[in-house]
Order: sequence, then C-alpha cells, then structure tokens
Amino acid sequence: MVEVFKTNVQKRAIANILIDEIHRSFPAYRASFDLDDCDKILRVECRSHPVQANELIILLKDFGFQAEVLPDDPPATWKQLSAAYPLFQN
Repeated sequence: MVEVFKTNVQKRAIANILIDEIHRSFPAYRASFDLDDCDKILRVECRSHPVQANELIILLKDFGFQAEVLPDDPPATWKQLSAAYPLFQN
C-alpha cells in the first residue's frame, strides 16, 4: 500500500534524515521524497499492511515539519475528457 503526503521539507539533507528516521521507526516502510514537486512529496510504501498516516504526520511534526495526506485524484469524468481531448466530443 502507498500513501502520499504533501510536506514543507525543502532540503535534501533534511529529507534524507527523515527517510532514515522513517525506516528506523517503521522497518516495513520504504520512503522517498520528491522535492522537485511543488508539494514536496513524501511517498511511503508498505507491502505488508496499510501505512499509518497519522503516525508519520506526528513523526514529521516532532522534527518540526508539516505533512498532510494527499487525496487520491478522482477519476476523470467524460466531460473532463471531452474538454481535454476534442476527439471525444460528438
């Protein structure tokens, strides 16, 4: 299972420290940051059970950072598809 978080982490060195701490606190998790994304994404994967989002948010908060779960994108509707791709229009 994968959970994606928006964070306010800016520096790679800090991200690496946080990744190490996540891996130490949650050995089954694999975490990575995408600091090039405007939301400074933290992606956490766990194959054995759901990611404990609240505990990760608290862990980052304990280090002075904010994190919030990014909601899954809703599926595109027919109207959105037809607006984006005129081929779909009647």
